[in-house]
Amino acid sequence: MNRMINKWFLLLIVSSAIFLSVIDLFIVNVAVPSIKEGIRGSDGDIQLVIVLYVIGYASFLITGGRAGDYFGKKRVFIAGILIFTIASCACGFAQNAWQLNLSRLVQGISAAFMVPQGVAFIPVLFPDPKEREKALGIYGSIAGTASVIGQFLGGVLPDTHFFVAGWRLIFLINLPIGLVASYMAYRFLYNDKERPSIDKAAQTHKKTTFNFSGVVLLMLALIAFIYPLIQGRELNWPKWSIFLLILSIPIFLIFVYDQRHCMRIKKEPLIRFDLFSNKYFTIGLFAAIFYYMVQDSYFLINAMHLQKGLHVSSSMTGLYFVFQGLGYVIASYLSIKLVQRFGKWVLIGGISCMIGSLFLHLLVLRDGNLQTMKVLPVLFVYGLGCGSVLPTMFTMSLKSIASQLAGAASGLYLTVQQISIALGVGVVGGLFFSVLDNREAEASYFQAYSITTIANILLLVFVALICSLFPSRPSRS
Repeated sequence: MNRMINKWFLLLIVSSAIFLSVIDLFIVNVAVPSIKEGIRGSDGDIQLVIVLYVIGYASFLITGGRAGDYFGKKRVFIAGILIFTIASCACGFAQNAWQLNLSRLVQGISAAFMVPQGVAFIPVLFPDPKEREKALGIYGSIAGTASVIGQFLGGVLPDTHFFVAGWRLIFLINLPIGLVASYMAYRFLYNDKERPSIDKAAQTHKKTTFNFSGVVLLMLALIAFIYPLIQGRELNWPKWSIFLLILSIPIFLIFVYDQRHCMRIKKEPLIRFDLFSNKYFTIGLFAAIFYYMVQDSYFLINAMHLQKGLHVSSSMTGLYFVFQGLGYVIASYLSIKLVQRFGKWVLIGGISCMIGSLFLHLLVLRDGNLQTMKVLPVLFVYGLGCGSVLPTMFTMSLKSIASQLAGAASGLYLTVQQISIALGVGVVGGLFFSVLDNREAEASYFQAYSITTIANILLLVFVALICSLFPSRPSRS
């Protein structure tokens, strides 16, 4: 195998991490009703299946990225994939909700270690800027493809009759992928010692230490806030839930103090608060908070309404979401080119597309007499809006960040992204189940769906207003 072929072959290996991470998130989004039945869980339990994965990922994402510089990217990459695979099997064989959710938390933490290593390998494998740009494009397309495959399998696998219940297959499918990926990485990826450029970076980072206090405080603050937000509603707000919600405030304030203290003593913080001095980065972060609250809550409430309210099969639900995913992949590719010319108008146009599509959702998903030829275009248009917003918002937020702060800024942005997803599932999902209030009638599901869809529309309107503060063209500084 010559060197050129070897590069692209290695790119596929390092891309396996993002493939596993993305497919696991989207496959669960579609399969939540089947998982709820399988574990005989409550509404809160099924929200936690999504939320704990995201909390684990968000809390350790920045630390996971730095771990490769300390212990070697190849070593951390393989360890992350193996732990992710073991946790996936634990999810697949879970007998109750707490076993499943504990395994999901471990999945999220391991994903936070394996994904950054895959990204970090790309500039090493492709030092030439033109080749690197192409490699990043392929990497992004693999992530987009994983989202579509995940939505399809999340619908099809729960309807599959095999030696185990179909919903378990959505986790167990990671076993062969993870084993093959870890073996290929062990067999073919460069050891860091063989790559001087990695060694130099590692030596630079080894001057600092891990900010374990920041990781622990952030995770405690998120769990103390989001867990009672989900479970407290179901249990009629017992005293412990109120106590934890109040407690989350001082924990978060201590986290902020800890991070500022780290910066004062020249210790690498988990989050650099000086990034907030950049106006457009701050605008992007606030827009991201409200946008990502919509992203996964959309899948949760639509999967529940389609499968439980309108009695659409899991397989058909997966097919519907595939069209949404196809729209996303197409628009995300086009938006990369359009943002350079039209700047924030790509963002606002994409958000407007999503808002218009959500109004159409309320029309075409009103009752069980669904007309597929009307549903599919509506979902496809929503996907076009998502694909226009996600990469454009990231680009606009980080465009004016100095190159030496780009890594810290992207880490903070992605952490806020994951926290916002968890918050959206907790708040919007909680609103859906509160309105539903254990009623199983079709009209009850549509009432809950309508109220939460309107809530998502309002969130998107707010996102559009924030994004209007961006410059008309992306900054070239």
